[in-house]
Amino acid sequence: MYLKRNKIEKFWPVPRKGTKYLAVPTHNIRESIPLVVLMRDVLKLVRNKKELKKIISEKQIKINNKEIRETNYPICLFDVLSLKNLDKNYRATLSENKKMVFEEVKGKEAETKPFKVINKKTISGKKTQLNLSGGRNIISREKVNTGDTVLFNFKENKVVKIIPMEKGKKAFVVRGKHVGDRGEIMEILDRGGKKLAKISSKHKRINVWVRNIVAVD
Repeated sequence: MYLKRNKIEKFWPVPRKGTKYLAVPTHNIRESIPLVVLMRDVLKLVRNKKELKKIISEKQIKINNKEIRETNYPICLFDVLSLKNLDKNYRATLSENKKMVFEEVKGKEAETKPFKVINKKTISGKKTQLNLSGGRNIISREKVNTGDTVLFNFKENKVVKIIPMEKGKKAFVVRGKHVGDRGEIMEILDRGGKKLAKISSKHKRINVWVRNIVAVD
């Protein structure tokens, strides 16, 4: 499946001018970019889809420790792309100009991804099911609240850290007009049943709905 270049999502870090069509992700179309666009047009590690298919067939590519078999596999925010042949890992994040960028990460950092807790419920055995951003569900005995962030280690298949959504924590804006901004949470207020965070971001202060931010280290 393809999309006209001038119709791609604004966060794609590719020029609006060029070939008429670009590939689209196999799913999560509005929140991701396809592997082939990342490898060819952003990181420039392959020249075409044929080269990417060869690397895939050699089992050289993983995303969040999962071996990838599709050229159009989606890369979403905070995902980690691992390239075995280069011994490099790249995390998808957002720049201040609202474009997706890929920062090299190493060691344990390359094994984890932050997820925001969207909802939770108690199930049999007094265990808690956490509904996370991106559609992932996990079972955990950790004490965690809705809105907090869990740092999940894909290699160990477990939560390794909990980051509360509270004053003093760092926040990353993932949607809305301030997307890409990050800073310290100065205060969280109730506004008509919704929560608003006051964030000190570099040389400015911004107000962002809590639903639009993720607590990070």
